[in-house]
Amino acid sequence: MNQKQVAILVFKDIEVLDFCGPFEVFSVVRVNEEKRREELSPFNVFLVAEDTLPVVTTGGMKIVPDHSLEDCPKIDILVIPGGWGTRRELNNERLIEWIKARSQEVETLTSVCTGALLLGQAGLLDGKRATTHWRSLNWMQELFPKVEVQHEFHVVRQENLFTSAGISAGIDMALHVVSDYCGESIARATAKHMEYPFPDSNLRRVMAA
Repeated sequence: MNQKQVAILVFKDIEVLDFCGPFEVFSVVRVNEEKRREELSPFNVFLVAEDTLPVVTTGGMKIVPDHSLEDCPKIDILVIPGGWGTRRELNNERLIEWIKARSQEVETLTSVCTGALLLGQAGLLDGKRATTHWRSLNWMQELFPKVEVQHEFHVVRQENLFTSAGISAGIDMALHVVSDYCGESIARATAKHMEYPFPDSNLRRVMAA
């Protein structure tokens, strides 16, 4: 099987579900549900960070990246999660330049939550439609006035760019990408396996005041 290579960027104070949600989706996809325990996912998922030292997430989970920025292999799909740590990483020129360079090589570029701000900082959202966590929509518009910030939609796609709302919305985004690569029936089977509702509606979920 020629697996698509999915790299998920991780950094200090990343939101756990921002990266774990897409990781779960891509890793549990099966083309043939009847052979779930026998076959591999059509996606090979790995974590990449500035170096391979353990990364401490929001909430204190410690994760070990598979690759550093330097030794990261070829990427087909790049996922940029968010979390409180994005506020620091916005000023990380090395990381922003890596994102910018890799974005030119991948088939599909995605973000979850405030990961969209890192894409914006790399100049990858100018003139495009995008979204982020509901608390950060206005902030993103202030930081990147050339971006068409979308307030209504849970996942926003423009060509090969997918951005999503916050945290759990990364699962929806990943299911949309799976549907794009493997077809809707396989994406729906993936959601069913996860006992997660397939995102039939793309309207942003209403948050209580």
